[in-house]
Amino acid sequence: SVQSIRDRLGAKAVPIQFPIGSENTLSGLVDIVRMKAVIWDNDALGANYRDEEIPADLLEKAKDARQYLIDNAVECDDEAMEAYLNGEEPSEEVLKKCIRKAVLNATFYPILCGSAFKNKGVQTLLDAVVDYLPSPVDVPPTVGIDYKTEEDIVRKASDDEPLSMLAFKIMDDPFVGSLTFCRLYSGKLETGQGLLNTTRDKKERVGRMLLMHSNDRQDIKEAFAGDIVALAGLKDTRTGDTLCDPLKSPVILERMEFPAPVIEIAVEPKSKADQEKLGVALAKLASEDPSFTVSTDHESGQTILKGMGELHLDIKIDILKRTYKVEANIGAPQVAYRESITRKAEIDYTHKKQTGGTGQFARVMITFEPGEPGSGFVFESAIVGGAVPKEFIPGVEKGLISVKDNGLLAGFPLIDFKATLTDGKYHDVDSSVLAFEIASRAAFKELREKGGPRLLEPIMKVEVVTPEEYLGSVIGDLNGRRGMIQGQDMRGNAIVVDAFVPLANMFGYVNTLRGMSQGRAQFSMTYDHYEPVPQHVADEVIKKYA
Repeated sequence: SVQSIRDRLGAKAVPIQFPIGSENTLSGLVDIVRMKAVIWDNDALGANYRDEEIPADLLEKAKDARQYLIDNAVECDDEAMEAYLNGEEPSEEVLKKCIRKAVLNATFYPILCGSAFKNKGVQTLLDAVVDYLPSPVDVPPTVGIDYKTEEDIVRKASDDEPLSMLAFKIMDDPFVGSLTFCRLYSGKLETGQGLLNTTRDKKERVGRMLLMHSNDRQDIKEAFAGDIVALAGLKDTRTGDTLCDPLKSPVILERMEFPAPVIEIAVEPKSKADQEKLGVALAKLASEDPSFTVSTDHESGQTILKGMGELHLDIKIDILKRTYKVEANIGAPQVAYRESITRKAEIDYTHKKQTGGTGQFARVMITFEPGEPGSGFVFESAIVGGAVPKEFIPGVEKGLISVKDNGLLAGFPLIDFKATLTDGKYHDVDSSVLAFEIASRAAFKELREKGGPRLLEPIMKVEVVTPEEYLGSVIGDLNGRRGMIQGQDMRGNAIVVDAFVPLANMFGYVNTLRGMSQGRAQFSMTYDHYEPVPQHVADEVIKKYA
């Protein structure tokens, strides 16, 4: 109900519609702005509707609701308020203008009604989106950086500005193939036009340009600032990439940030026929969703799927079965642990091998040190005087890159560290890029003894919304999962509990929470950061995976 929205969300909710009937007897709605009843044709499954006069038994309710709407709406516009105080009833046009101002300023929130299941209220909802929600010109212009100078560039939502657009979604269409959904932030786009992907420095060309209405496709020849279109045939563009006119001040728009996957499962096809389809299907799913990755375990040969949570991966498996008709065996979910080093270590390693012919020789002196969280892997060369020739230095970096994802303790990737090549030696005949690559790999392995490696686990930011009577049980359960309670707050008649909880302890939480609250509490969680695993837990994990 509207009152529960006010109580639970703390929002000023103002109805602009209310239903005629309920559940199985829902026949339409009363439009308070227009003071009309909107009735849907049941035989047309919601496709057809008509305006009628408001039923007599609902007329008083409609008048009261309209008065409440007017009282709140005119407060958003001085001119409308003055006219109303002078006894002038706001027209439909004035009311829509006031409601739109309220939405733009978050003064109040208009409430609509309908049923997606019965296909009633969808058309009026879409009309309200057009009438009340902000358009591109209602928000500040987009700011990007110049493709060449990296200086800030402002792009207004205008057809006269140079073309700039963002690819925000990739979808595989069974009839058209891969479709790249783009929003035009500025300029004009035409079919056949050449584009520059400034994110990847790749050239593209617009083939078919489609206007999508759910599953219906309409070919169009041009699009303008603010439009959303689907482009077929782009080869190198991924979600979050910027596309521009290469000849008119190309720009790079702000990239979409995608969190790193924190949970993984192994998947294998049930039959040879499934095996052939599995690889193709997973490649398409990964291209559509940047937070979902597919890799191969080099030791076991298993295909590993990584995602943001149990539900995320469950949905991908369901798509494999329903959309791509692939049957697969699924392993148990596993936490994506990471490793890091805790102290600076100077490693001096010499690789020497003589087999009768040309041998192998490389000596590397590498300083490893912990990096800031999120810094990733950083490699630097501090070689002076030619102790290691320039052509061999890439081999050192390549060797470290090849082994860092295997970690030091239990086979998990080592993250957030810096490696500096400080010195070394080479042989005029026996040294090669491969020899230095092998030497750096061996030097990395010595970090286990000298770098103080530790295991890291993903920590989730968990929000639980629960009735007060279950608060004690919720907090006790979170504490039992090694959770750290960050705070509590009231949200209407419910209590919101914020906590940081290790992902390893969140498996199956949805069922536990449902049971302890009789289905009345709910939760959400997102990845927040990695932090060290307690030693007794780390010992168990290392024993299991090493």
